[in-house]
Amino acid sequence: MYRRDAVRLLGALTLPGSIFAGAPHQRILAIGLQLFTVRAALEADFDATLARVAAIGYREVEFAGYFGRSAQQVRASLRRAGLIAPSAHIPLDAIGNGWEGVLENALAIGHRYLVVASAGAVIDLDGYRRIAERFNHAGEMAKKAGIRFAYHNHDVEFAQLAGKLPYDVLLEATDPRYVCFEMDLYWITKAGANPLTYFARWPGRIQMVHVKDAAAAPPHRMTDVGAGMLDWRSLLGRGMQAGVKHFFVEQDEASDPFASVTASYAYLRDLRF
Repeated sequence: MYRRDAVRLLGALTLPGSIFAGAPHQRILAIGLQLFTVRAALEADFDATLARVAAIGYREVEFAGYFGRSAQQVRASLRRAGLIAPSAHIPLDAIGNGWEGVLENALAIGHRYLVVASAGAVIDLDGYRRIAERFNHAGEMAKKAGIRFAYHNHDVEFAQLAGKLPYDVLLEATDPRYVCFEMDLYWITKAGANPLTYFARWPGRIQMVHVKDAAAAPPHRMTDVGAGMLDWRSLLGRGMQAGVKHFFVEQDEASDPFASVTASYAYLRDLRF
């Protein structure tokens, strides 16, 4: 593992052609958007918002709720907008009773991933280990249905409990056959951890990322991609090498959501590695 990672860092690994548009000027081919960013507009006019997202240039979206629409309605709206939705966020309680129905709806929409957005209030490492057991069970069921199961972090997973990071416990205690991860690059950086360390140590486990930037400390204010301090060439390039497949722009509390996602898209569209 360590020798392979060293080769990656030296740039000697041949990368899949389907991800990039021709070396040496590599780029993200399909930039995605987490629709939580435009949730107010989506609730007001679902179809018009998806069309506006597509007009900016986004080709993939990740849902965080469907605003009362059926799976068939959501799929039809995506088709009209010319978008695909590889992923959706779900609450933790979705993996309890009724999980089979959640999986059926995800398949009907066309999702390939379902992502638990937060583990909620967990007070100790044993709590995270119990969460990991639930993830393994839900992930095994998801895999049988043809869906990948994933977990999305905030900053709390990088605050030590009893000398360990909860994020490390989740990685160690979940089965890679059934559970992968969506790394939020803003929250891990705000917490003081290094995404590159995780890309190198856990190749293949982190298959999606949230792409949002952070202004200088304090207080690491969330900002448009390219307007903050994160080194996107390193983060995205090394993420791709480690197996990241999908890249979703997000701005949790933008004062002008569409101006924000337009600026972030323009930066990523022109970014080369």
